[in-house]
Amino acid sequence: MKTRAFQRGGLAALLLSGLMLAFAAHAGDDRGQRDRDGRGDDDRDGGRRSSFNVQVGPRPFYLVEGMDDGPLKRKLQQCEAGPFYQSKFSISHRGAPLEFPEHSHESYEAAHRMGAGIMECDVSFTKDGELVCRHSECDLHTTTNIVATPLNQSCSVPWTAGGPAPKCCTSDLTLAQFKTLKAKMDASVPAATTPEAYLGGTPDWRTDLYTGRPAGNVVTLKEHIRLIKQWGISQTPELKAGDPARIRQVFGGQEQYAQKLIDTYREAGVDARKIYAQSFNPDDVIYWLNHDHAFGVQAMLLDPIDPGANPPIPRLSVARLSELRNLGVTTIAPPMWALLALDSSARIVPSQYALDIKAAGFKIVAWSFERVNLTKGAAGVGSYYQFDPEGKAIKKDSDMYKALDVLARQVGVSGMFSDWPGTVTYYANCMGM
Repeated sequence: MKTRAFQRGGLAALLLSGLMLAFAAHAGDDRGQRDRDGRGDDDRDGGRRSSFNVQVGPRPFYLVEGMDDGPLKRKLQQCEAGPFYQSKFSISHRGAPLEFPEHSHESYEAAHRMGAGIMECDVSFTKDGELVCRHSECDLHTTTNIVATPLNQSCSVPWTAGGPAPKCCTSDLTLAQFKTLKAKMDASVPAATTPEAYLGGTPDWRTDLYTGRPAGNVVTLKEHIRLIKQWGISQTPELKAGDPARIRQVFGGQEQYAQKLIDTYREAGVDARKIYAQSFNPDDVIYWLNHDHAFGVQAMLLDPIDPGANPPIPRLSVARLSELRNLGVTTIAPPMWALLALDSSARIVPSQYALDIKAAGFKIVAWSFERVNLTKGAAGVGSYYQFDPEGKAIKKDSDMYKALDVLARQVGVSGMFSDWPGTVTYYANCMGM
């Protein structure tokens, strides 16, 4: 009996030992993968260590199902069972503003659930010098409920029935006043006769389903930093341009404004390797490079190229690209359309501009996916898909994955901003990005 019991116990111990070794090997592989794709960052910065369940939602599956048959569709279909993980290739653009009010707490939560590995805060400022997450210094009249509150009277141009277009700025308010606002979908009804009606106008391809939370869900940069640190992922603050006179009044000048951004992150104890600052202003990026190289070396110079502007904003010349690279700029972030073109067969290919940026030695990040309504294709939908103005390649919403595939595998972008990160997270996981 003793021998038989020993044999049974020995077998059980052997099985248990094997299971433990297998678990340890799996955990080691998982930790290695987490380190490779950035998902291991939650062990630093005081983030939570528990496994996070990324949920991309039904949209990627809907888009893949609607694709024309071919190798890309079949490849993406093979990933339907998941599992899905956070990826730094998937960059949250203002949270998840396809369906959630941009730069709101709920919008960031949604982007996090969908696996965004980098989260954006567009940085503006209040009149008492606090940094807040808002796409523009003066967009509060379309992105919050301000015109229907007593703070309407604090606006640079208050809303009035039949009056001039309102202009409500973060710099019109103190931090305490800003925090009383409620985020909403970015829209308005200019001809409205009541402030409540003015706050409507959400396009029918977006939604107001997720706007029911109480006021106070707007986010400061410090709150954003605490939230992202808790999640253990990376951050990409964009220093927004503002009224130069107000910047001088509040900070003393543009350089002090740029320094305030660095100081806020440094004071919060965030590792510079987890910060990808952005600006359309080359002077901001060069200032960061010269005054905090660890912070500046990962900064992204946003490219404002816009041939339809008045006057037109041209692409960066080869000479200018070389000059910026010699100054230490490492990453250029153009709009996605500028990196794509159509060949004679209406196939999507890298643009000459994309090839020139790569040849100059830059990393490339693109913006912004899921920013327009592609249910009827790219024809006439605006600058995000103006590489295909007649909709020859992007004939339906599912075709957006064709553009993403060229950007990822041929242009070689290292990240894609998206208004609905789950769409990009699905692709990134499937392709091992």
